[in-house]
Amino acid sequence: MEGDAAPEECPDGLKDHLLEVARTRGEVTRHDLLAAWPEAEDAPEALADLVAALDAAGVELDTGIEPPVHLQHHFFDLTGIESDDTVSLYLREVGNIPLLTAEQEVDLARRIERGRDACHALSNGVAPRELSHVMSSVADGEAARHHLTKANSRLVIAMAKKYMNQGVPFLDLIQEGNLGLMKAVEKFDWRRGYKFSTYATWWVRQAITRAIADQGRTIRVPVHMSDRIRRLFQVSRQLEQMLGREPTLEEISVELGMPNAKVQWMMRIARAPLSLEKPVGDDRDSELGDFIEDDEFPAPPEAAAYELLCDEVETLLTALPPREARVLELRFGLLDGRTHTLKEVGEKFGVTRERIRQIETEALERLRLLGRASRLREFLEVD
Repeated sequence: MEGDAAPEECPDGLKDHLLEVARTRGEVTRHDLLAAWPEAEDAPEALADLVAALDAAGVELDTGIEPPVHLQHHFFDLTGIESDDTVSLYLREVGNIPLLTAEQEVDLARRIERGRDACHALSNGVAPRELSHVMSSVADGEAARHHLTKANSRLVIAMAKKYMNQGVPFLDLIQEGNLGLMKAVEKFDWRRGYKFSTYATWWVRQAITRAIADQGRTIRVPVHMSDRIRRLFQVSRQLEQMLGREPTLEEISVELGMPNAKVQWMMRIARAPLSLEKPVGDDRDSELGDFIEDDEFPAPPEAAAYELLCDEVETLLTALPPREARVLELRFGLLDGRTHTLKEVGEKFGVTRERIRQIETEALERLRLLGRASRLREFLEVD
């Protein structure tokens, strides 16, 4: 599903449920939302409507990201980021962009809307005397779009920092987040009354989490499941710090409010695949695949025993007339492992099935009288 696909409707009763959570606990967090609506971040527009409705009821949804106004000074800390001059320069540039007031956001959104309308007018054709005015509105709308996007770039960086070390480089997370921000700028409706940063947060988060789901794993995991796995690891780390030891499956399940079986299943999904070409050993001259048994082939002792058995059978058959040896080979599948019926062997020799039975009996009796069949008994012994 594309990031800007038509959103699904908000589940019935979700708003009332979150309002009840707010009355009981005094706050509503993103975890509360996703627990009740796991696919919420796949429907940013429907989600924005829900956030606006909660906001109108006096309930602010905690997104887990600090508001940009509080991030002006300390959020550019590069701890844990493999930074170079490119990253530092970008962060410095973003830090110098003034934050917007709510009134400025609305003004920019209106200019973007006028520019969009002017583009539609151009595509339908305008009178020459109006062309200059329409072109001016298009240019002003593009400038407003650029301004609104740049002024909210720090929101993208805050979100990207939150999702570091999950298989996607930091700058790639920023790039994906900026794509989500641009979608938010394009779709923001200033008439609904909510802040742009509140609306944009969900588009940015969706773009970043989708990139991690698509690119961060060798085996793709759905976006909503990736978010649950991140929550699983977060709870596990918190419990480990609190308990001073690794938490048990039951303790994690209780904290997440999930059955043990479901948490165990999520843990299996979360495991990173290993490459069979991964170097192992002190000298790093062996690969992991060298130490994995191949079920398609027998173990060396079994293979050696099989080769010896084949040699013994071949030696025994040389003591028989060619016709009898050939009958035994076909009847017992000594050549290719496929056994043949009396009828099939009879058709090959041009005789009746009864005659093949007689030849087979004579050949086995001859081997018994020769005393050579006893040489095969050691291969039948079981430890």
